Amino acid sequence: MNIVLLGPPGAGKGTQARVLVEKRGMLQLSTGDMLRAARHSGSAMGKKVADVMDRGELVTDEIVIGLIDEALDGAAAQGGVIFDGFPRTLPQADALAALLRKKGTDLHFAIELRVDDEALIDRITGRFTCGNCGEVYHDRTRPTKAEGVCDICGSTDLRRRADDTEESLRQRLWEYYKKTAPLSGYYHALGKLKVVDGLAPMAEVEAALAAILDVD
Repeated sequence: MNIVLLGPPGAGKGTQARVLVEKRGMLQLSTGDMLRAARHSGSAMGKKVADVMDRGELVTDEIVIGLIDEALDGAAAQGGVIFDGFPRTLPQADALAALLRKKGTDLHFAIELRVDDEALIDRITGRFTCGNCGEVYHDRTRPTKAEGVCDICGSTDLRRRADDTEESLRQRLWEYYKKTAPLSGYYHALGKLKVVDGLAPMAEVEAALAAILDVD
């Protein structure tokens, strides 16, 4: 079962991808991770990636597709593939479809974690984590029992991401809706789009994804 997870920053794609990897043995192909690994691999493709990145230029779609091509050849996962961070544009979606056809397979679903922008901004701007154990909290919905102290390990090293500000999030959402949101219509036209409430509790989102993937 090969899937693309769609949704704006903070919708929970990374969290649900980790669950699918752990519980279903799926392979998560993160383009960011692949580019970082390729840069230090010493391979011909890796040298090409390093050269582009060292010049401060954007890696081309052709290079990213090449990395995905190599990753699919070496994929040992039996549960299918989760495409993470790709495609982001309509031309990339076409390129991915062509690559999968070449491999004798297909994309089964594009699952959109749909969210309300204002609720998403509230969710993200209010969150903070423990720098020691990684526990996640929220100012309003899940504050620490004692102010400034992690409930789990007692650490006072509580952190917020520098880019988890309302201004930064609105800019990231604008970029998403401008470039990536059209993929929803693209996959809807192909009969592959499924929509899940990304703001539901994590267990409910997990169950909704399972219901989609468990179809005969």
